[in-house]
Amino acid sequence: MNLKDLYINYFISKGHKQIPSAPVVPENDPSVLFNTAGMQPLIPYLMGEEHPYGTRLVDYQKCIRTNDLEEIGDTTHHTFFEMLGNWSLGDYFKDESIEFSFEFLVSVLNIPVERLAVTVFAGNDSIPFDEVSYNKWISLGIKSERIAKTEDDNFWIAGESGPCGSDTEIFYFRSDDEIPESFDPEDERWVEIWNNVFMQYYKDSEGNVTELPKKNVDTGMGVERTTAILEGVNDNYKSSIWRDVIELISNISGLSYEGNEVSMRIIADHIRTAVFISADNAGIKPSNTNQGYILRRLIRRAIRHAKALNIDINSDWEERIALLIIDKYKSYYNELLDNKDIVLEVLRSEKIKFNRTLEKGLREFEKATINNKDIDGDTAFHLYDTYGFPIELTKEMANEKGLNVDEKGFILKFKAHQELSRTASQGMFKGGLAGNGEVETKYHTATHLLNAALKVVVGSDVHQKGSNITSERMRFDFSCDHKLSDEEKNKTEDLVNNWINEGIDVVKTEMSKEEAIKSGAECMFIEKYPDIVTVYSIGDISKELCGGPHVSNTSLLGKFKIVKEESSSTGVRRIKAVLIDEE
Repeated sequence: MNLKDLYINYFISKGHKQIPSAPVVPENDPSVLFNTAGMQPLIPYLMGEEHPYGTRLVDYQKCIRTNDLEEIGDTTHHTFFEMLGNWSLGDYFKDESIEFSFEFLVSVLNIPVERLAVTVFAGNDSIPFDEVSYNKWISLGIKSERIAKTEDDNFWIAGESGPCGSDTEIFYFRSDDEIPESFDPEDERWVEIWNNVFMQYYKDSEGNVTELPKKNVDTGMGVERTTAILEGVNDNYKSSIWRDVIELISNISGLSYEGNEVSMRIIADHIRTAVFISADNAGIKPSNTNQGYILRRLIRRAIRHAKALNIDINSDWEERIALLIIDKYKSYYNELLDNKDIVLEVLRSEKIKFNRTLEKGLREFEKATINNKDIDGDTAFHLYDTYGFPIELTKEMANEKGLNVDEKGFILKFKAHQELSRTASQGMFKGGLAGNGEVETKYHTATHLLNAALKVVVGSDVHQKGSNITSERMRFDFSCDHKLSDEEKNKTEDLVNNWINEGIDVVKTEMSKEEAIKSGAECMFIEKYPDIVTVYSIGDISKELCGGPHVSNTSLLGKFKIVKEESSSTGVRRIKAVLIDEE
């Protein structure tokens, strides 16, 4: 039995209910391009909504992080990874959470206690030292020398204000060296494997801290890292999660892993992530914006490293790797099989496009060196950024002509670009308990009214294909084969505003998924919902499965106005709209 199954079974035995993994592309959360942590899909419930499965939850969640893309290729980083999590929503707290974690590690996974160490919150001017967690670890047999008290690293808050609290991190000594008596969190031989966050307080915008009446526990454990630890390997790519994928890349290239580790790790990681993004029911395709840009960048980076391994790019190499990955994960994630053909077509078509780009890049290189001119930093970076030429390839081609490359100039340009990209994307990768304020809640409800209005005006076969909400506007994607006429847009806008003016109650009910579908409730991604679901009804106008949150009555929305209607992708249109406060 693998780690995921052991984890789920253990927490079910402790009264937890398993919830399904959410899609990798989050709904109605503009703070991130992808779900970056196990807690993200649970934001409404951590903020106070009642979960239909109760107060004890457990899952494995698909996560994608791409803010450290340049670090992929080492032994531990991955763009796609799975996160194990168990939650208490106002149920148990520190004692039980720590006891569950300790018992699972020691009694289920058979990790020796002497290889474990922990950190706890040291306290500050606002919040006291976490004595409860400290004493609990002592009672379980963790020596005081193996408990480090820290401040910044053991306090969690989403943004500047909101729910917050201490956390306790669990570390494993990942080395063959003699285990030190005292635990030093800065010693890289100690690897964090689990984090238990205790949402105990609320910090307001002025910095005042008060105790929450309902306290939550949110924990997270990485599947890839923990599997490598359990199997005694210091390179994640030598664990059972990756071993067969690396072997296949080795067979395709005719090269051994040793000496080619970086390129093989990047190919394995990036193809796996591309498979999960393109299999997601959000329908992401390679493009130059948002999730599509990340997907394109991953595929093209994998192709560049395949060329570095002398793989025949025109062969079906990427399909063979993708099919192996689909086979490995299909029993956990149905969408991989359901959308297999889409995944393979995305990889194949992007490969063909990039091959044409590579040819253009080669011509650009020839133009730049036509008079036996050395390659300056700007040209080297242009070849990298526009045509995907790694600096190694540019240097190799220049060397064949007896020319030099200004590698220092390239590195300066590259670092400036990297810093700009990181700064620009910080807000897109933060995540947290943001994005569910009063205004966003109104927009959530407005999307339901818009969906219903489009079915009346355009046709009953209109279905939501995605949405994105900020505090300033809503964006709504829907299936439609034509550009909306001015008359259609006006009718849609008027219909939504009529329903707002009617002051219709928004009613929340819980029922089985089967009952919800039979009752006519609409749902965008039916497979992501648990067996017991929340249905929001707006009179006889709209009935949808949704995690919320929503206003209690349509009269609270203000005036609805369509700002723009445009194409999103083939067969999908996009409406951008705002709510105007009429007070």
